[in-house]
Amino acid sequence: MPPRFYFPGVLPHSGEVTLPPAATHHALKVLRLGSDDVVVLFDGSGGELHARLDVRASLAVAVDGQWHEVNRESPLDIVLVQALTSGDKMDWVVQKAVELGAVGIIPVQAARSVSRLDDKRADKKLEHWKQVVIAACEQCGRNRLPFVAPVQSLAAYLAQAQEAVRLVLVPGGEILSAIQPVPSSIHFLVGPEGGWSDEELSLCLHTGSRTVGLGPRVLRTETAGLAALAALQARAGDFQG
Repeated sequence: MPPRFYFPGVLPHSGEVTLPPAATHHALKVLRLGSDDVVVLFDGSGGELHARLDVRASLAVAVDGQWHEVNRESPLDIVLVQALTSGDKMDWVVQKAVELGAVGIIPVQAARSVSRLDDKRADKKLEHWKQVVIAACEQCGRNRLPFVAPVQSLAAYLAQAQEAVRLVLVPGGEILSAIQPVPSSIHFLVGPEGGWSDEELSLCLHTGSRTVGLGPRVLRTETAGLAALAALQARAGDFQG
């Protein structure tokens, strides 16, 4: 696959396109691309532009572009509702959720979350996670950017997501394969390192969520949601071939 670069704004389908500064630096200084190398540009709204690179002094310009309506999205709309994790685990979860086809990630502040973010830090983290999404899309070939919602409380999320099919991942819950039929739109709720509190689980159940498990082993917070994504994609999504 040729190197892929995200283009902020509306990407023209023809003519010359000057790569933004960050993409230019990555193309010329990191990947060591030169004139006549093939690149792919996308703007996150669907489709991609295959073009030839023309290096002009410190500028990288895509020329002779051809637009392709390429769709690499799953037929399932899966949103990962992830309790804040410690360290860099959240970056890992966001990156892999994008690769596995999630349409969005909603970070929630749980009672047992080790990481606690004030408004300023939460805003910075949100912008950082959006860049993680872009980089993951560049790598995995997706042409539509999954959304990352602002950090919110579990109660605030549940109040706004009343129409979604919500599955709370807990050890010993109903086996995921028992969910029949597979909903086309689904939210997986994943607790923090210490798990959901009894009060949080009660709130989830009283607002229409179902508890599901992923077998006899207890998975880490950074593993559980990704395993559920992969399992559902294999069962009813685009892992079926």
